[in-house]
Amino acid sequence: MRKGIALMTMLKDKGISSDFRVRYASISMALLFFSIALIPGALMSGCAKTGDAERGKITEKPPAAVEVISVSATELMEGVDVIGTLTPKFSAEVKSEIPGLVREVYVTEWVKVRKGTPLARIDVSESEAIVGKAGAGVESARAAHLEAQAAAQRAERERARLRELKEYGLATRQALDEAETEVAAAGARVAAARAQIGVAQEELRRAKTRLAKGILRAPLDGMVSLRDVNVGDLASDTGAAKPLFRIVDNRILNLTVTLPSVEMAAVKVGDPLTFTVDALPGRNFKGKVMYINPEVDEADRSVRVVAEVENSSGELKGGLFAKGRILTGTRKNVLLVPRTALQGLNLAEKKAEVYVAEGDRVRYRAVSTGTVAGEVVEITAGVSPGDSLVVRGGFTLKDGDRIIAYTGKSGGK
Repeated sequence: MRKGIALMTMLKDKGISSDFRVRYASISMALLFFSIALIPGALMSGCAKTGDAERGKITEKPPAAVEVISVSATELMEGVDVIGTLTPKFSAEVKSEIPGLVREVYVTEWVKVRKGTPLARIDVSESEAIVGKAGAGVESARAAHLEAQAAAQRAERERARLRELKEYGLATRQALDEAETEVAAAGARVAAARAQIGVAQEELRRAKTRLAKGILRAPLDGMVSLRDVNVGDLASDTGAAKPLFRIVDNRILNLTVTLPSVEMAAVKVGDPLTFTVDALPGRNFKGKVMYINPEVDEADRSVRVVAEVENSSGELKGGLFAKGRILTGTRKNVLLVPRTALQGLNLAEKKAEVYVAEGDRVRYRAVSTGTVAGEVVEITAGVSPGDSLVVRGGFTLKDGDRIIAYTGKSGGK
């Protein structure tokens, strides 16, 4: 401000008009203030350049700690992944073949039974009466047969007597003919009586069979998985009856799975199968393909396959859900790497990305994939045996980053 006043005084002394002196002083003061305002910016700019220079010395990314594995060729068991349900190969539902009240129940659920073991008894009083009547019918038929035999013998004797009398002229030819006829009729009555015995015996056999159905027996060796009857219940005949018992034999199980029709050609009868169940974690079980449905399901173009599983120990149960793999062949010299070594894995397009350790730095590579076998994936192009792949710690890596590597298990092992 003092400099502005001094400037105006100097202009006045030189005879410059007052208006001009005011305008000139205003312009001079504005330039002065603008210059003063630029000074802090210049100072700050200089400081910023100095800070950037200092930071440039420490901007390089520190090395990342990663786990690497060495890729090696190995043997690959090829197969088809499947899921399905275990069911007993042999089982039976036991129903009553005759109606009646349940008088006794001999077994409970979850007990082992042998074939023929009594399970329950149905009231068969009516059948017992029918058996008694049929037995009496057999005895009656036998008596009638004896009577017919006696009549036939009497007719034979009469014919013999008349033949002798005829030789002496004491009997007529008509009497002898009548005796012959009687003998033939008596023989027919004997045959009819014999046939009647057979009919009566068949009636008795049927009555006894019906009586035997009053005892419900186990149709096979196994375990009682269902008991749906109590003493006093009314059992219906087979046509409308509900199952009273269910017997299952878990010694052999069927694992039923479905395959896409495009993989049908790879599977054949006799191929081994390995699978796991959630109920027994960490356990692996084996089976064998026994049946391949000759017809493709039109709804989803799948094929039903049944594998047989030996289960003599009884660990597995019918109804368990299973995840497995049907083994279809073996290939050698295959490069397998863990899924954790692959980034951006695209199974449909068969491609992925990996980071290969080269000294203290990593290099990005695109690779082609093949068969997927559980937690390992086949690499068909992009890496070679002996390459070191990053399997842990590679999520933030970029091509050329520095690393500190430690070695894990070899790929494909």
